[in-house]
This record gives sequence, C-alpha cells and structure tokens, in this order.
Amino acid sequence: MPLLEVEHIHTYYGHIHALKGVSLTVEKGEIVTLIGGNGAGKTTTLRTISGMLKPREGRVKLNDEDLGKFKANEIVYKGIAMVPEGRGVFARLTVKENLEMGAFSLKSREQLNRNMERIFSLFPRLRDRRSQIAGTLSGGEQQMLATGRALMASPNILLMDEPSMGLAPVLVELIFDTIQQINKEGVTILLVEQNALMALGIAHRGYVMQTGEIVLNDSAEKLRTNSMIQKAYLGME
Repeated sequence: MPLLEVEHIHTYYGHIHALKGVSLTVEKGEIVTLIGGNGAGKTTTLRTISGMLKPREGRVKLNDEDLGKFKANEIVYKGIAMVPEGRGVFARLTVKENLEMGAFSLKSREQLNRNMERIFSLFPRLRDRRSQIAGTLSGGEQQMLATGRALMASPNILLMDEPSMGLAPVLVELIFDTIQQINKEGVTILLVEQNALMALGIAHRGYVMQTGEIVLNDSAEKLRTNSMIQKAYLGME
C-alpha cells in the first residue's frame, strides 16, 4: 500500500480545468519528483494534496485514508507538510518564531525543542540567525527556513515546490544535498522542481506533467536517459 495515493483528481480554478485526472503514488521512503513546463499543473497538484485546493473529482489518500474531508491545517496533523514555492516565510518574525509557527501540530514543548534542535543541526546557519528577522535573510537562508518550518511538524511526507528557484548554483547543490539527507532520516518527499536534471539525480521515480495530465512515469534513471525528456527538460539535444 502506498504512503500517498492520488486517484484521478480533477481540480479547477473557477472554470479553468487545471488538473485532468491526475494519478500518482509515493511509497514510504521514496523521493518522487514531478517535472514539467510552466503551467503544467505541478504546483496545483501539491496544493490539492495539501488540502489548499479541493478536487471536484478524485481522491487523495494517505495511508489509505481519504483526506477529502479534512482542511489544510488538519492534513498537517495527518502527516503532510509543504514547503511552498517562493518560500513564504513570515518576513516580520524572527527565524525562531518562524520555526515555532511550523510546530502548531506538535503536542509538547519538549517535542518542539527537540525538532528545533534537529533543524539547527540540519541548517547551522539558521542557528546563527535564530534571532534575526526572516525578511532580512538571503534567498538561500529563507529556503532553509521554509524547509525547516515544514519539518518542525514531524511530517511523514514532505511536499517541496521549486526549492532551488532563484538560488545560486552553489546553494542549489546544498539544498539538494539536504533533501537527500532529510530523506535518509526517514522523511518521504514529493518534489516539484524546475531543475529537472538535479531532481532526477536524487529521485527514485518521476512523473512528467503536461497541461494538467501525467504523460509519463518511470524510474528516475530511465527518465534521465529518455530522449524526449532529455530534449524537452534536460537541455540536451
């Protein structure tokens, strides 16, 4: 039984049919990546899984439980947390306060402190800046903070939307190394990423989206060597 199962979801923005029968699975312990061009529906898929959008048709299931009846904040309690596109940090709060905001689902202060220490070990730069206002951090530091905030909820599965967007190449490598480390520590990851080459380099499997539909899925290794994928998404001729 997959940890996460998306079954034929149809999601709309008003009259715009954004997702047209999307289905995918994520097994416990995997990194699965969603790749595709702008407007393909990748972010909409993550927002539907997280409960920010509700599908008109289809189901999202976590551990075989239908999440359709739950609100977005209740889905965090179920074990899904999201790192949004654009980071979305609380710019006027400190680093520490941002991390505490991600811990609303925790049951004890002891667990909060334990998780925060884990985040500071994962991102030592955040420890050094824990009293700094989040809006004054660099783009890379804000991405670390957004990731740390999501991890504060102790999720079973982490949804990551374009974590490398706008970052310098050296920081992109750091972020992807960190994603692998998070996964090795037991967190399952569904990754949307514009840098398809990097994403397929760390993922176990991948799905390719076009205009709201899944058009291909395979192991990451096979997708990397697929001539169509190489030409369309990896910059290879």
